[in-house]
Amino acid sequence: MKKILYSFFLLSMITTYAQNKKFFARGEVQLQHPVEKINLRFENNLPFVKVGINGKVYNFLFDSGAPTVISSTIYHELKLKEKYKKFVGDSNNSKQQQIFTELPEMTVDQLIFKNIGTIVLDLNSSELSCLKVDGIIGANQMAKLFWRVNYSENTLEATADLSLFDPKDYPVILPFEQRSQKTPVIKTPFWNKNIELTFDTGFSGRFEITEKDFDPAKAVRRIETFGTHSTGAFGAAVPAAGAVFRLDSLTLGNKIFTDEIVSTGTSNLIGNEFLRDFSFILDWKNNRIYLKPIRNNPPRLESFGFTYRFVERKPVVAFIFKDENFPLKIGDSIVSINGVMLDHLDGEAVCHYFMNRVERDQKIITVRVNRGGEIIDFKIDKKTYLK
Repeated sequence: MKKILYSFFLLSMITTYAQNKKFFARGEVQLQHPVEKINLRFENNLPFVKVGINGKVYNFLFDSGAPTVISSTIYHELKLKEKYKKFVGDSNNSKQQQIFTELPEMTVDQLIFKNIGTIVLDLNSSELSCLKVDGIIGANQMAKLFWRVNYSENTLEATADLSLFDPKDYPVILPFEQRSQKTPVIKTPFWNKNIELTFDTGFSGRFEITEKDFDPAKAVRRIETFGTHSTGAFGAAVPAAGAVFRLDSLTLGNKIFTDEIVSTGTSNLIGNEFLRDFSFILDWKNNRIYLKPIRNNPPRLESFGFTYRFVERKPVVAFIFKDENFPLKIGDSIVSINGVMLDHLDGEAVCHYFMNRVERDQKIITVRVNRGGEIIDFKIDKKTYLK
């Protein structure tokens, strides 16, 4: 049985407004072999690859929910030219004006990409810095090839010939439409209406729908929540009421999935907590995603009922399940968990505990908090929700 751990990081769904599609159609790719095998590192439910630019190696996120991105550092090191500036929005609907430029060359193992349109972002702010990511291989770049992904084996392959991936062996087919930056969007019936789910390898969660698409009258098996459990490119989401619920059936393409777990948030997403149970092929030529099950892990929600963010290097309770008599409150400053002191950390230690939670793999934890100057200890058991 698979545990669903709540997504504490989200870098996805960067969208452009009034942007010409030609910008994201730019560039070309060269292959050295019919099928190129790419390094892949799947950590914290996010996929990363090593990228070479101008003789240096960088860490990039492989993110189908975003366009290609480079850090401000790379932009200045290469002395690239600004094409123009446009407002872009992140997964939390925050908007900022960013530079659009063109990257002359990037290598991904033996793939050579040239003149790819890219957005420049500051990737050293807030929780983003803890990912130690230098950029994103985005949908506009992926769309130039066919990709086969298997997270459980840390494998990523690319080809210009779809037949080499044997898509006929993949029984689940998800048709999609492309947004301007070529992100794949899957239309699906949801509670007697149609919604659009972004197929997002930059989302570490399972399924998410927006609050406006949520119907509490139909979500009988649910736990109500409050706070924020995600971070976008421009910061954390605004705390809000929400829910996690069981869905009797969810139709994706030619397959009906039963008893799924879905959370509410700021976007409609399919993420890696679901995708890790499949090998999948991304096909922008025919606008299809092919899925082949590789393991059977019925979705299960186990949680201590809260998550926390580091604010000014101190962990603060940011998200809770509104369970009866739940002891923690939004804004509680966490002093320690299981005796591990967390309230006086330097930057490296903050990132260590942000990415490697003390409570991970524990069944019972003791949490000491500072609530308005009063130090309080709580013992919290991990619970299974939505049985």
